Amino acid sequence: MFVNKNNNLNIYNFKIKIKGLVQGVGFRPFIYRTANIFSLNGNISNNNNGVVIEVNCDNNTLQKFIKSIKQKAPLASHINTIETKKIKFKKHNDFVIKKSINESNKITEISPDIAVCDNCLDDMKKQKHRINYPFINCTNCGPRFSIIKSLPYDREKTSMNKFEMCPECNSEYTNVLDRRFHAQPVACNSCGPVYTLYGKNKKLFELDEIILEIKNIIKKNKIAAIKGIGGFHLMCSATNNIAVDNLRKLKSRDKKPFAVMFRNLQTLSEYAYINNIEKNIISSWRRPIVLLKKKKNLASKITSSLDTIGAMLPYMPLHYLIFETINEPAIILTSANISDEPIIIDNNDIVKLENKVDAIITYNREICNRTDDSVVRIINNKARLLRRSRSYTPEPIRLKFDVEGIFAAGAELVNCFAIGKDNLAILSQHIGDLKNIETYSFYTETIDKFIKIFRLNPHIIACDMHPDYLSSRYANELYNKLKSKNKNAQLIKVQHHHAHIASCMAENNINEKVIGVSFDGTGYGDDGNIWGGEFMICDYKKYSRKKHFEYIHMPGGDRAAKEPWRMAVSYLYSAYGDDFVDLELPFLQNIEKAKLKILKQAIDKNINSPLTSSAGRLFDAVASIIGLCQKSSFHAEAPMRLESIIDCNCKDYYDYKIYETKISFKDTIKQIVIDVINNISPSIISAKFHNTIISVIFETINSISKETNIRNIVMSGGTFQNKYISENIENKLIKHKYNIYLQSKIPPNDGGIALGQMAIAAAI
Repeated sequence: MFVNKNNNLNIYNFKIKIKGLVQGVGFRPFIYRTANIFSLNGNISNNNNGVVIEVNCDNNTLQKFIKSIKQKAPLASHINTIETKKIKFKKHNDFVIKKSINESNKITEISPDIAVCDNCLDDMKKQKHRINYPFINCTNCGPRFSIIKSLPYDREKTSMNKFEMCPECNSEYTNVLDRRFHAQPVACNSCGPVYTLYGKNKKLFELDEIILEIKNIIKKNKIAAIKGIGGFHLMCSATNNIAVDNLRKLKSRDKKPFAVMFRNLQTLSEYAYINNIEKNIISSWRRPIVLLKKKKNLASKITSSLDTIGAMLPYMPLHYLIFETINEPAIILTSANISDEPIIIDNNDIVKLENKVDAIITYNREICNRTDDSVVRIINNKARLLRRSRSYTPEPIRLKFDVEGIFAAGAELVNCFAIGKDNLAILSQHIGDLKNIETYSFYTETIDKFIKIFRLNPHIIACDMHPDYLSSRYANELYNKLKSKNKNAQLIKVQHHHAHIASCMAENNINEKVIGVSFDGTGYGDDGNIWGGEFMICDYKKYSRKKHFEYIHMPGGDRAAKEPWRMAVSYLYSAYGDDFVDLELPFLQNIEKAKLKILKQAIDKNINSPLTSSAGRLFDAVASIIGLCQKSSFHAEAPMRLESIIDCNCKDYYDYKIYETKISFKDTIKQIVIDVINNISPSIISAKFHNTIISVIFETINSISKETNIRNIVMSGGTFQNKYISENIENKLIKHKYNIYLQSKIPPNDGGIALGQMAIAAAI
């Protein structure tokens, strides 16, 4: 407590409203300490909309106070707006932190989960009541979104509500000068959550024994299920292929790469190339998985021959305790689920794995909101999100237009949905592919939670125009419920690739016509065909399709997306006619002549062979023709393998033709076939093909720009996760004075679609 002794007649009573990420990040004690520095009297409180401060001071001191707040705010906080006004004078005799206020449907931002900080790691070795305490945290770190049930963010509204603080923790929690003042998850060995290990014929409660058992499991190439911040993970050695094989069998995951947690940056740098930008993001408080170029192998089967590795650093206290005990440079840490189901969060649900793992390590605090690890790739020296979840969700995207009451259902694959509050688009965590009941249940449950937590009253529903997407069906059901209560309720169906472009526009705050380039695997087009290689003129309200990749048949329909050889056959048939069967291509020799005949008939008679302009299917075809991938065991495997072998020294490209509305790759395919027959290295062929795509993009943009005088270029869609293409086309367009926009805060893949749907709905 302190008293302002300034009796200057120019002292006023000011109210300061701060909106942004200002709860759960140590903001109130920071304000208290800052007020102390300036000898200010008043108070601060949380409400649904942010924090509210009252202070007695003069105008000059007020400006210095606000400047200090902006410059020294806590690391994980984000100030969106600061509003000040004079109010009726009331003399304050000290500065206090008042009880949180729950009012209206306004909301403040919720902090994402924050990796354990260095100060807490130090305390874990020095504080008697927290020696090796695996849930140590403070106002600067620890779980946030994963434990919250409702707003305002106070302990009783989190899953910490059942843990009564011991006198020592309570003393820290109530001491405004303590680093744990109002740290809602604060706890210690005496009063907080605890781990329990359930092994085969054993049950352990002591942490030292649990850590030792984990060490033995890793050493013996066995597997443990361990409860993390946002869900259970499966953990095993990252240096032994037997352990990796066991994990692949358990997860029914044949080839998809696993994420790896390294013990520290020094060890990581032995196994992967990492620059300063990558170091900064991988060691930041967000601690995402970062895709890095491999330097040398751990267990060779982790990455399935790809040239990148998904690397991360420890972010929970328990991770550090494990690495103190084991000799491994790294461990595999992957979501605990089977196949494409959501990550498991419930202690009762993890039992489905009890006969498949050697131990289950769990704790007695509820995970309220499940989150997978986020994935980032550095492209042109900028962090680009590929999967947005732990440590990023539910941080909103700030827009320059109102989106209040809009619900955007998202897409079918790598789904995220979004809700609108004022000018904030709040995207959900990564949900996954909506193709099984478990993931769809996760989707609907999370929507219900977001509507409750963020107090949304939806009246505009936006969804993909594809009639069979489960997200679109959900949107229709929600709309039907709403319109019976609200005659002004609207359902807006949005074309998939328009949404891709609009999502990038919204993130970059663009509100004018752009040339949009949208490349991905699939999207329902206006003509009923499958789009995915599109050049458009767009604003939020409408779009005009200017050019697109030439239509090609997808023999087998959806099977063609999982079996690239089918697309290879289709492209070869389109380029060569019946003569393609006589081409001396190794992949063709492994396909029965009868099967090729059936595929030709299906194409000729248009039997289950829809037309597509998809860039993704073209990449599939090329990967198959050069022998890289005939059947995809995970999403986008063929394009990923194609990118991973590029010879960056090759600058050549293949021929192609750009017509009035379509772009033909028949010449490209023929020249690739010649290179394969002539035994040209697949790395050279891959480089020439990627250079061809870059040339196509550049030439097509030039053509459209000359016609329209538009210089703003927006690129979105899963293809732009490709580092080689994104970097090279961005640099080339910048060199030619174009304004080029890509995505970084949200994924360019379908995980960002909901933001585009929302922006279009707001405009309409």
